[in-house]
Amino acid sequence: MPTQEQVKDALRYLLVPGVMRSIIALNLLKEVEIIDGKVGLTLFSAGLGEGTQEWLKVNAQEALEQLTEVTKVSTEFVESTPKEFNKIDSVIAIMSGKGGVGKSLVTGLSAVALARLGKKVGILDADITGPSIPKMFGINTRPIGNASGMLPTISPMGIEIISINLLLEHEDDAVIWRGPLISGAIKQFWEEVYWGQLDYLLVDLPPGTADAPLTVMQTLPVNGVIIVSTPQDLASMVVRKAVSMTQKIGKRILGVVENMSYLEVPDTGKRMEIFGKSRGKEVADAAGAPLLAQLPIDPKLAALCDAGEVEKYTSEAFDAFSEAFTEIALKSHRSKDGESVKTTS
Repeated sequence: MPTQEQVKDALRYLLVPGVMRSIIALNLLKEVEIIDGKVGLTLFSAGLGEGTQEWLKVNAQEALEQLTEVTKVSTEFVESTPKEFNKIDSVIAIMSGKGGVGKSLVTGLSAVALARLGKKVGILDADITGPSIPKMFGINTRPIGNASGMLPTISPMGIEIISINLLLEHEDDAVIWRGPLISGAIKQFWEEVYWGQLDYLLVDLPPGTADAPLTVMQTLPVNGVIIVSTPQDLASMVVRKAVSMTQKIGKRILGVVENMSYLEVPDTGKRMEIFGKSRGKEVADAAGAPLLAQLPIDPKLAALCDAGEVEKYTSEAFDAFSEAFTEIALKSHRSKDGESVKTTS
């Protein structure tokens, strides 16, 4: 007689068409019932169309009939909402009061660092009017869904991504919305997307301290914030406003990343401080958090982002950042005492 664990293992390699993640990874499996060799599956419908549901029924049956003593397989789909479906262990926001400092880049690199550790990672692109995450990861596939919600698009490494740019007819269409509409879209990305089981959800915030960042901080169960800055005094001054906002609303700053800290000259290895002397330590001290990294201006990284291949990036600076960031992220994860976050309306 097969066990429930054997059934789950057999389904672990059944990838959902259009999403290319297993029904186990997506948390689609609600219940398994085994009686006298008859296996009954109850799956969440979770944004899946009728054609996809029928495909899963057929292929689940084929997969389970390979198990010893299985005589019959039946599959039933039940309606669900993301609220009862999602299990997200840790939510980390990446923030900067200043635009153009590389906040989305740091979000992308953070996701890649966690994914390389084998963690299940998602990115919620909350920069509604200036989304760049899909381009960075080379994604242009429209998310699938139904009236109950939608499933995120998956990167080559398996990172789940949702962004307004994936819902536009053309990626360069402008989103000309006022604050309440932007805040509403961010809430929908949290409440109406089937993220499934994630170790980490990274939220790429728009610049500033107004409606959109405030919506994320007050609506999502943010476990911690990464602050992104650059060396210029002007940028550091504006970023300190974001630090102040984060502290006032009681969110923990996990660390500070200074981007574009220097340019390493080819051949000589000399470092040129294009934007002036580093102020990363100064910002970190104001935030009461560690300086996680000083990332250089790297033409190789810029080229990979333009080509949609940020997941291929390697460098000594990235390795150092990855080590520092993942250590702080893992500590944030453990600080939740094993509790998973449920999305709330």
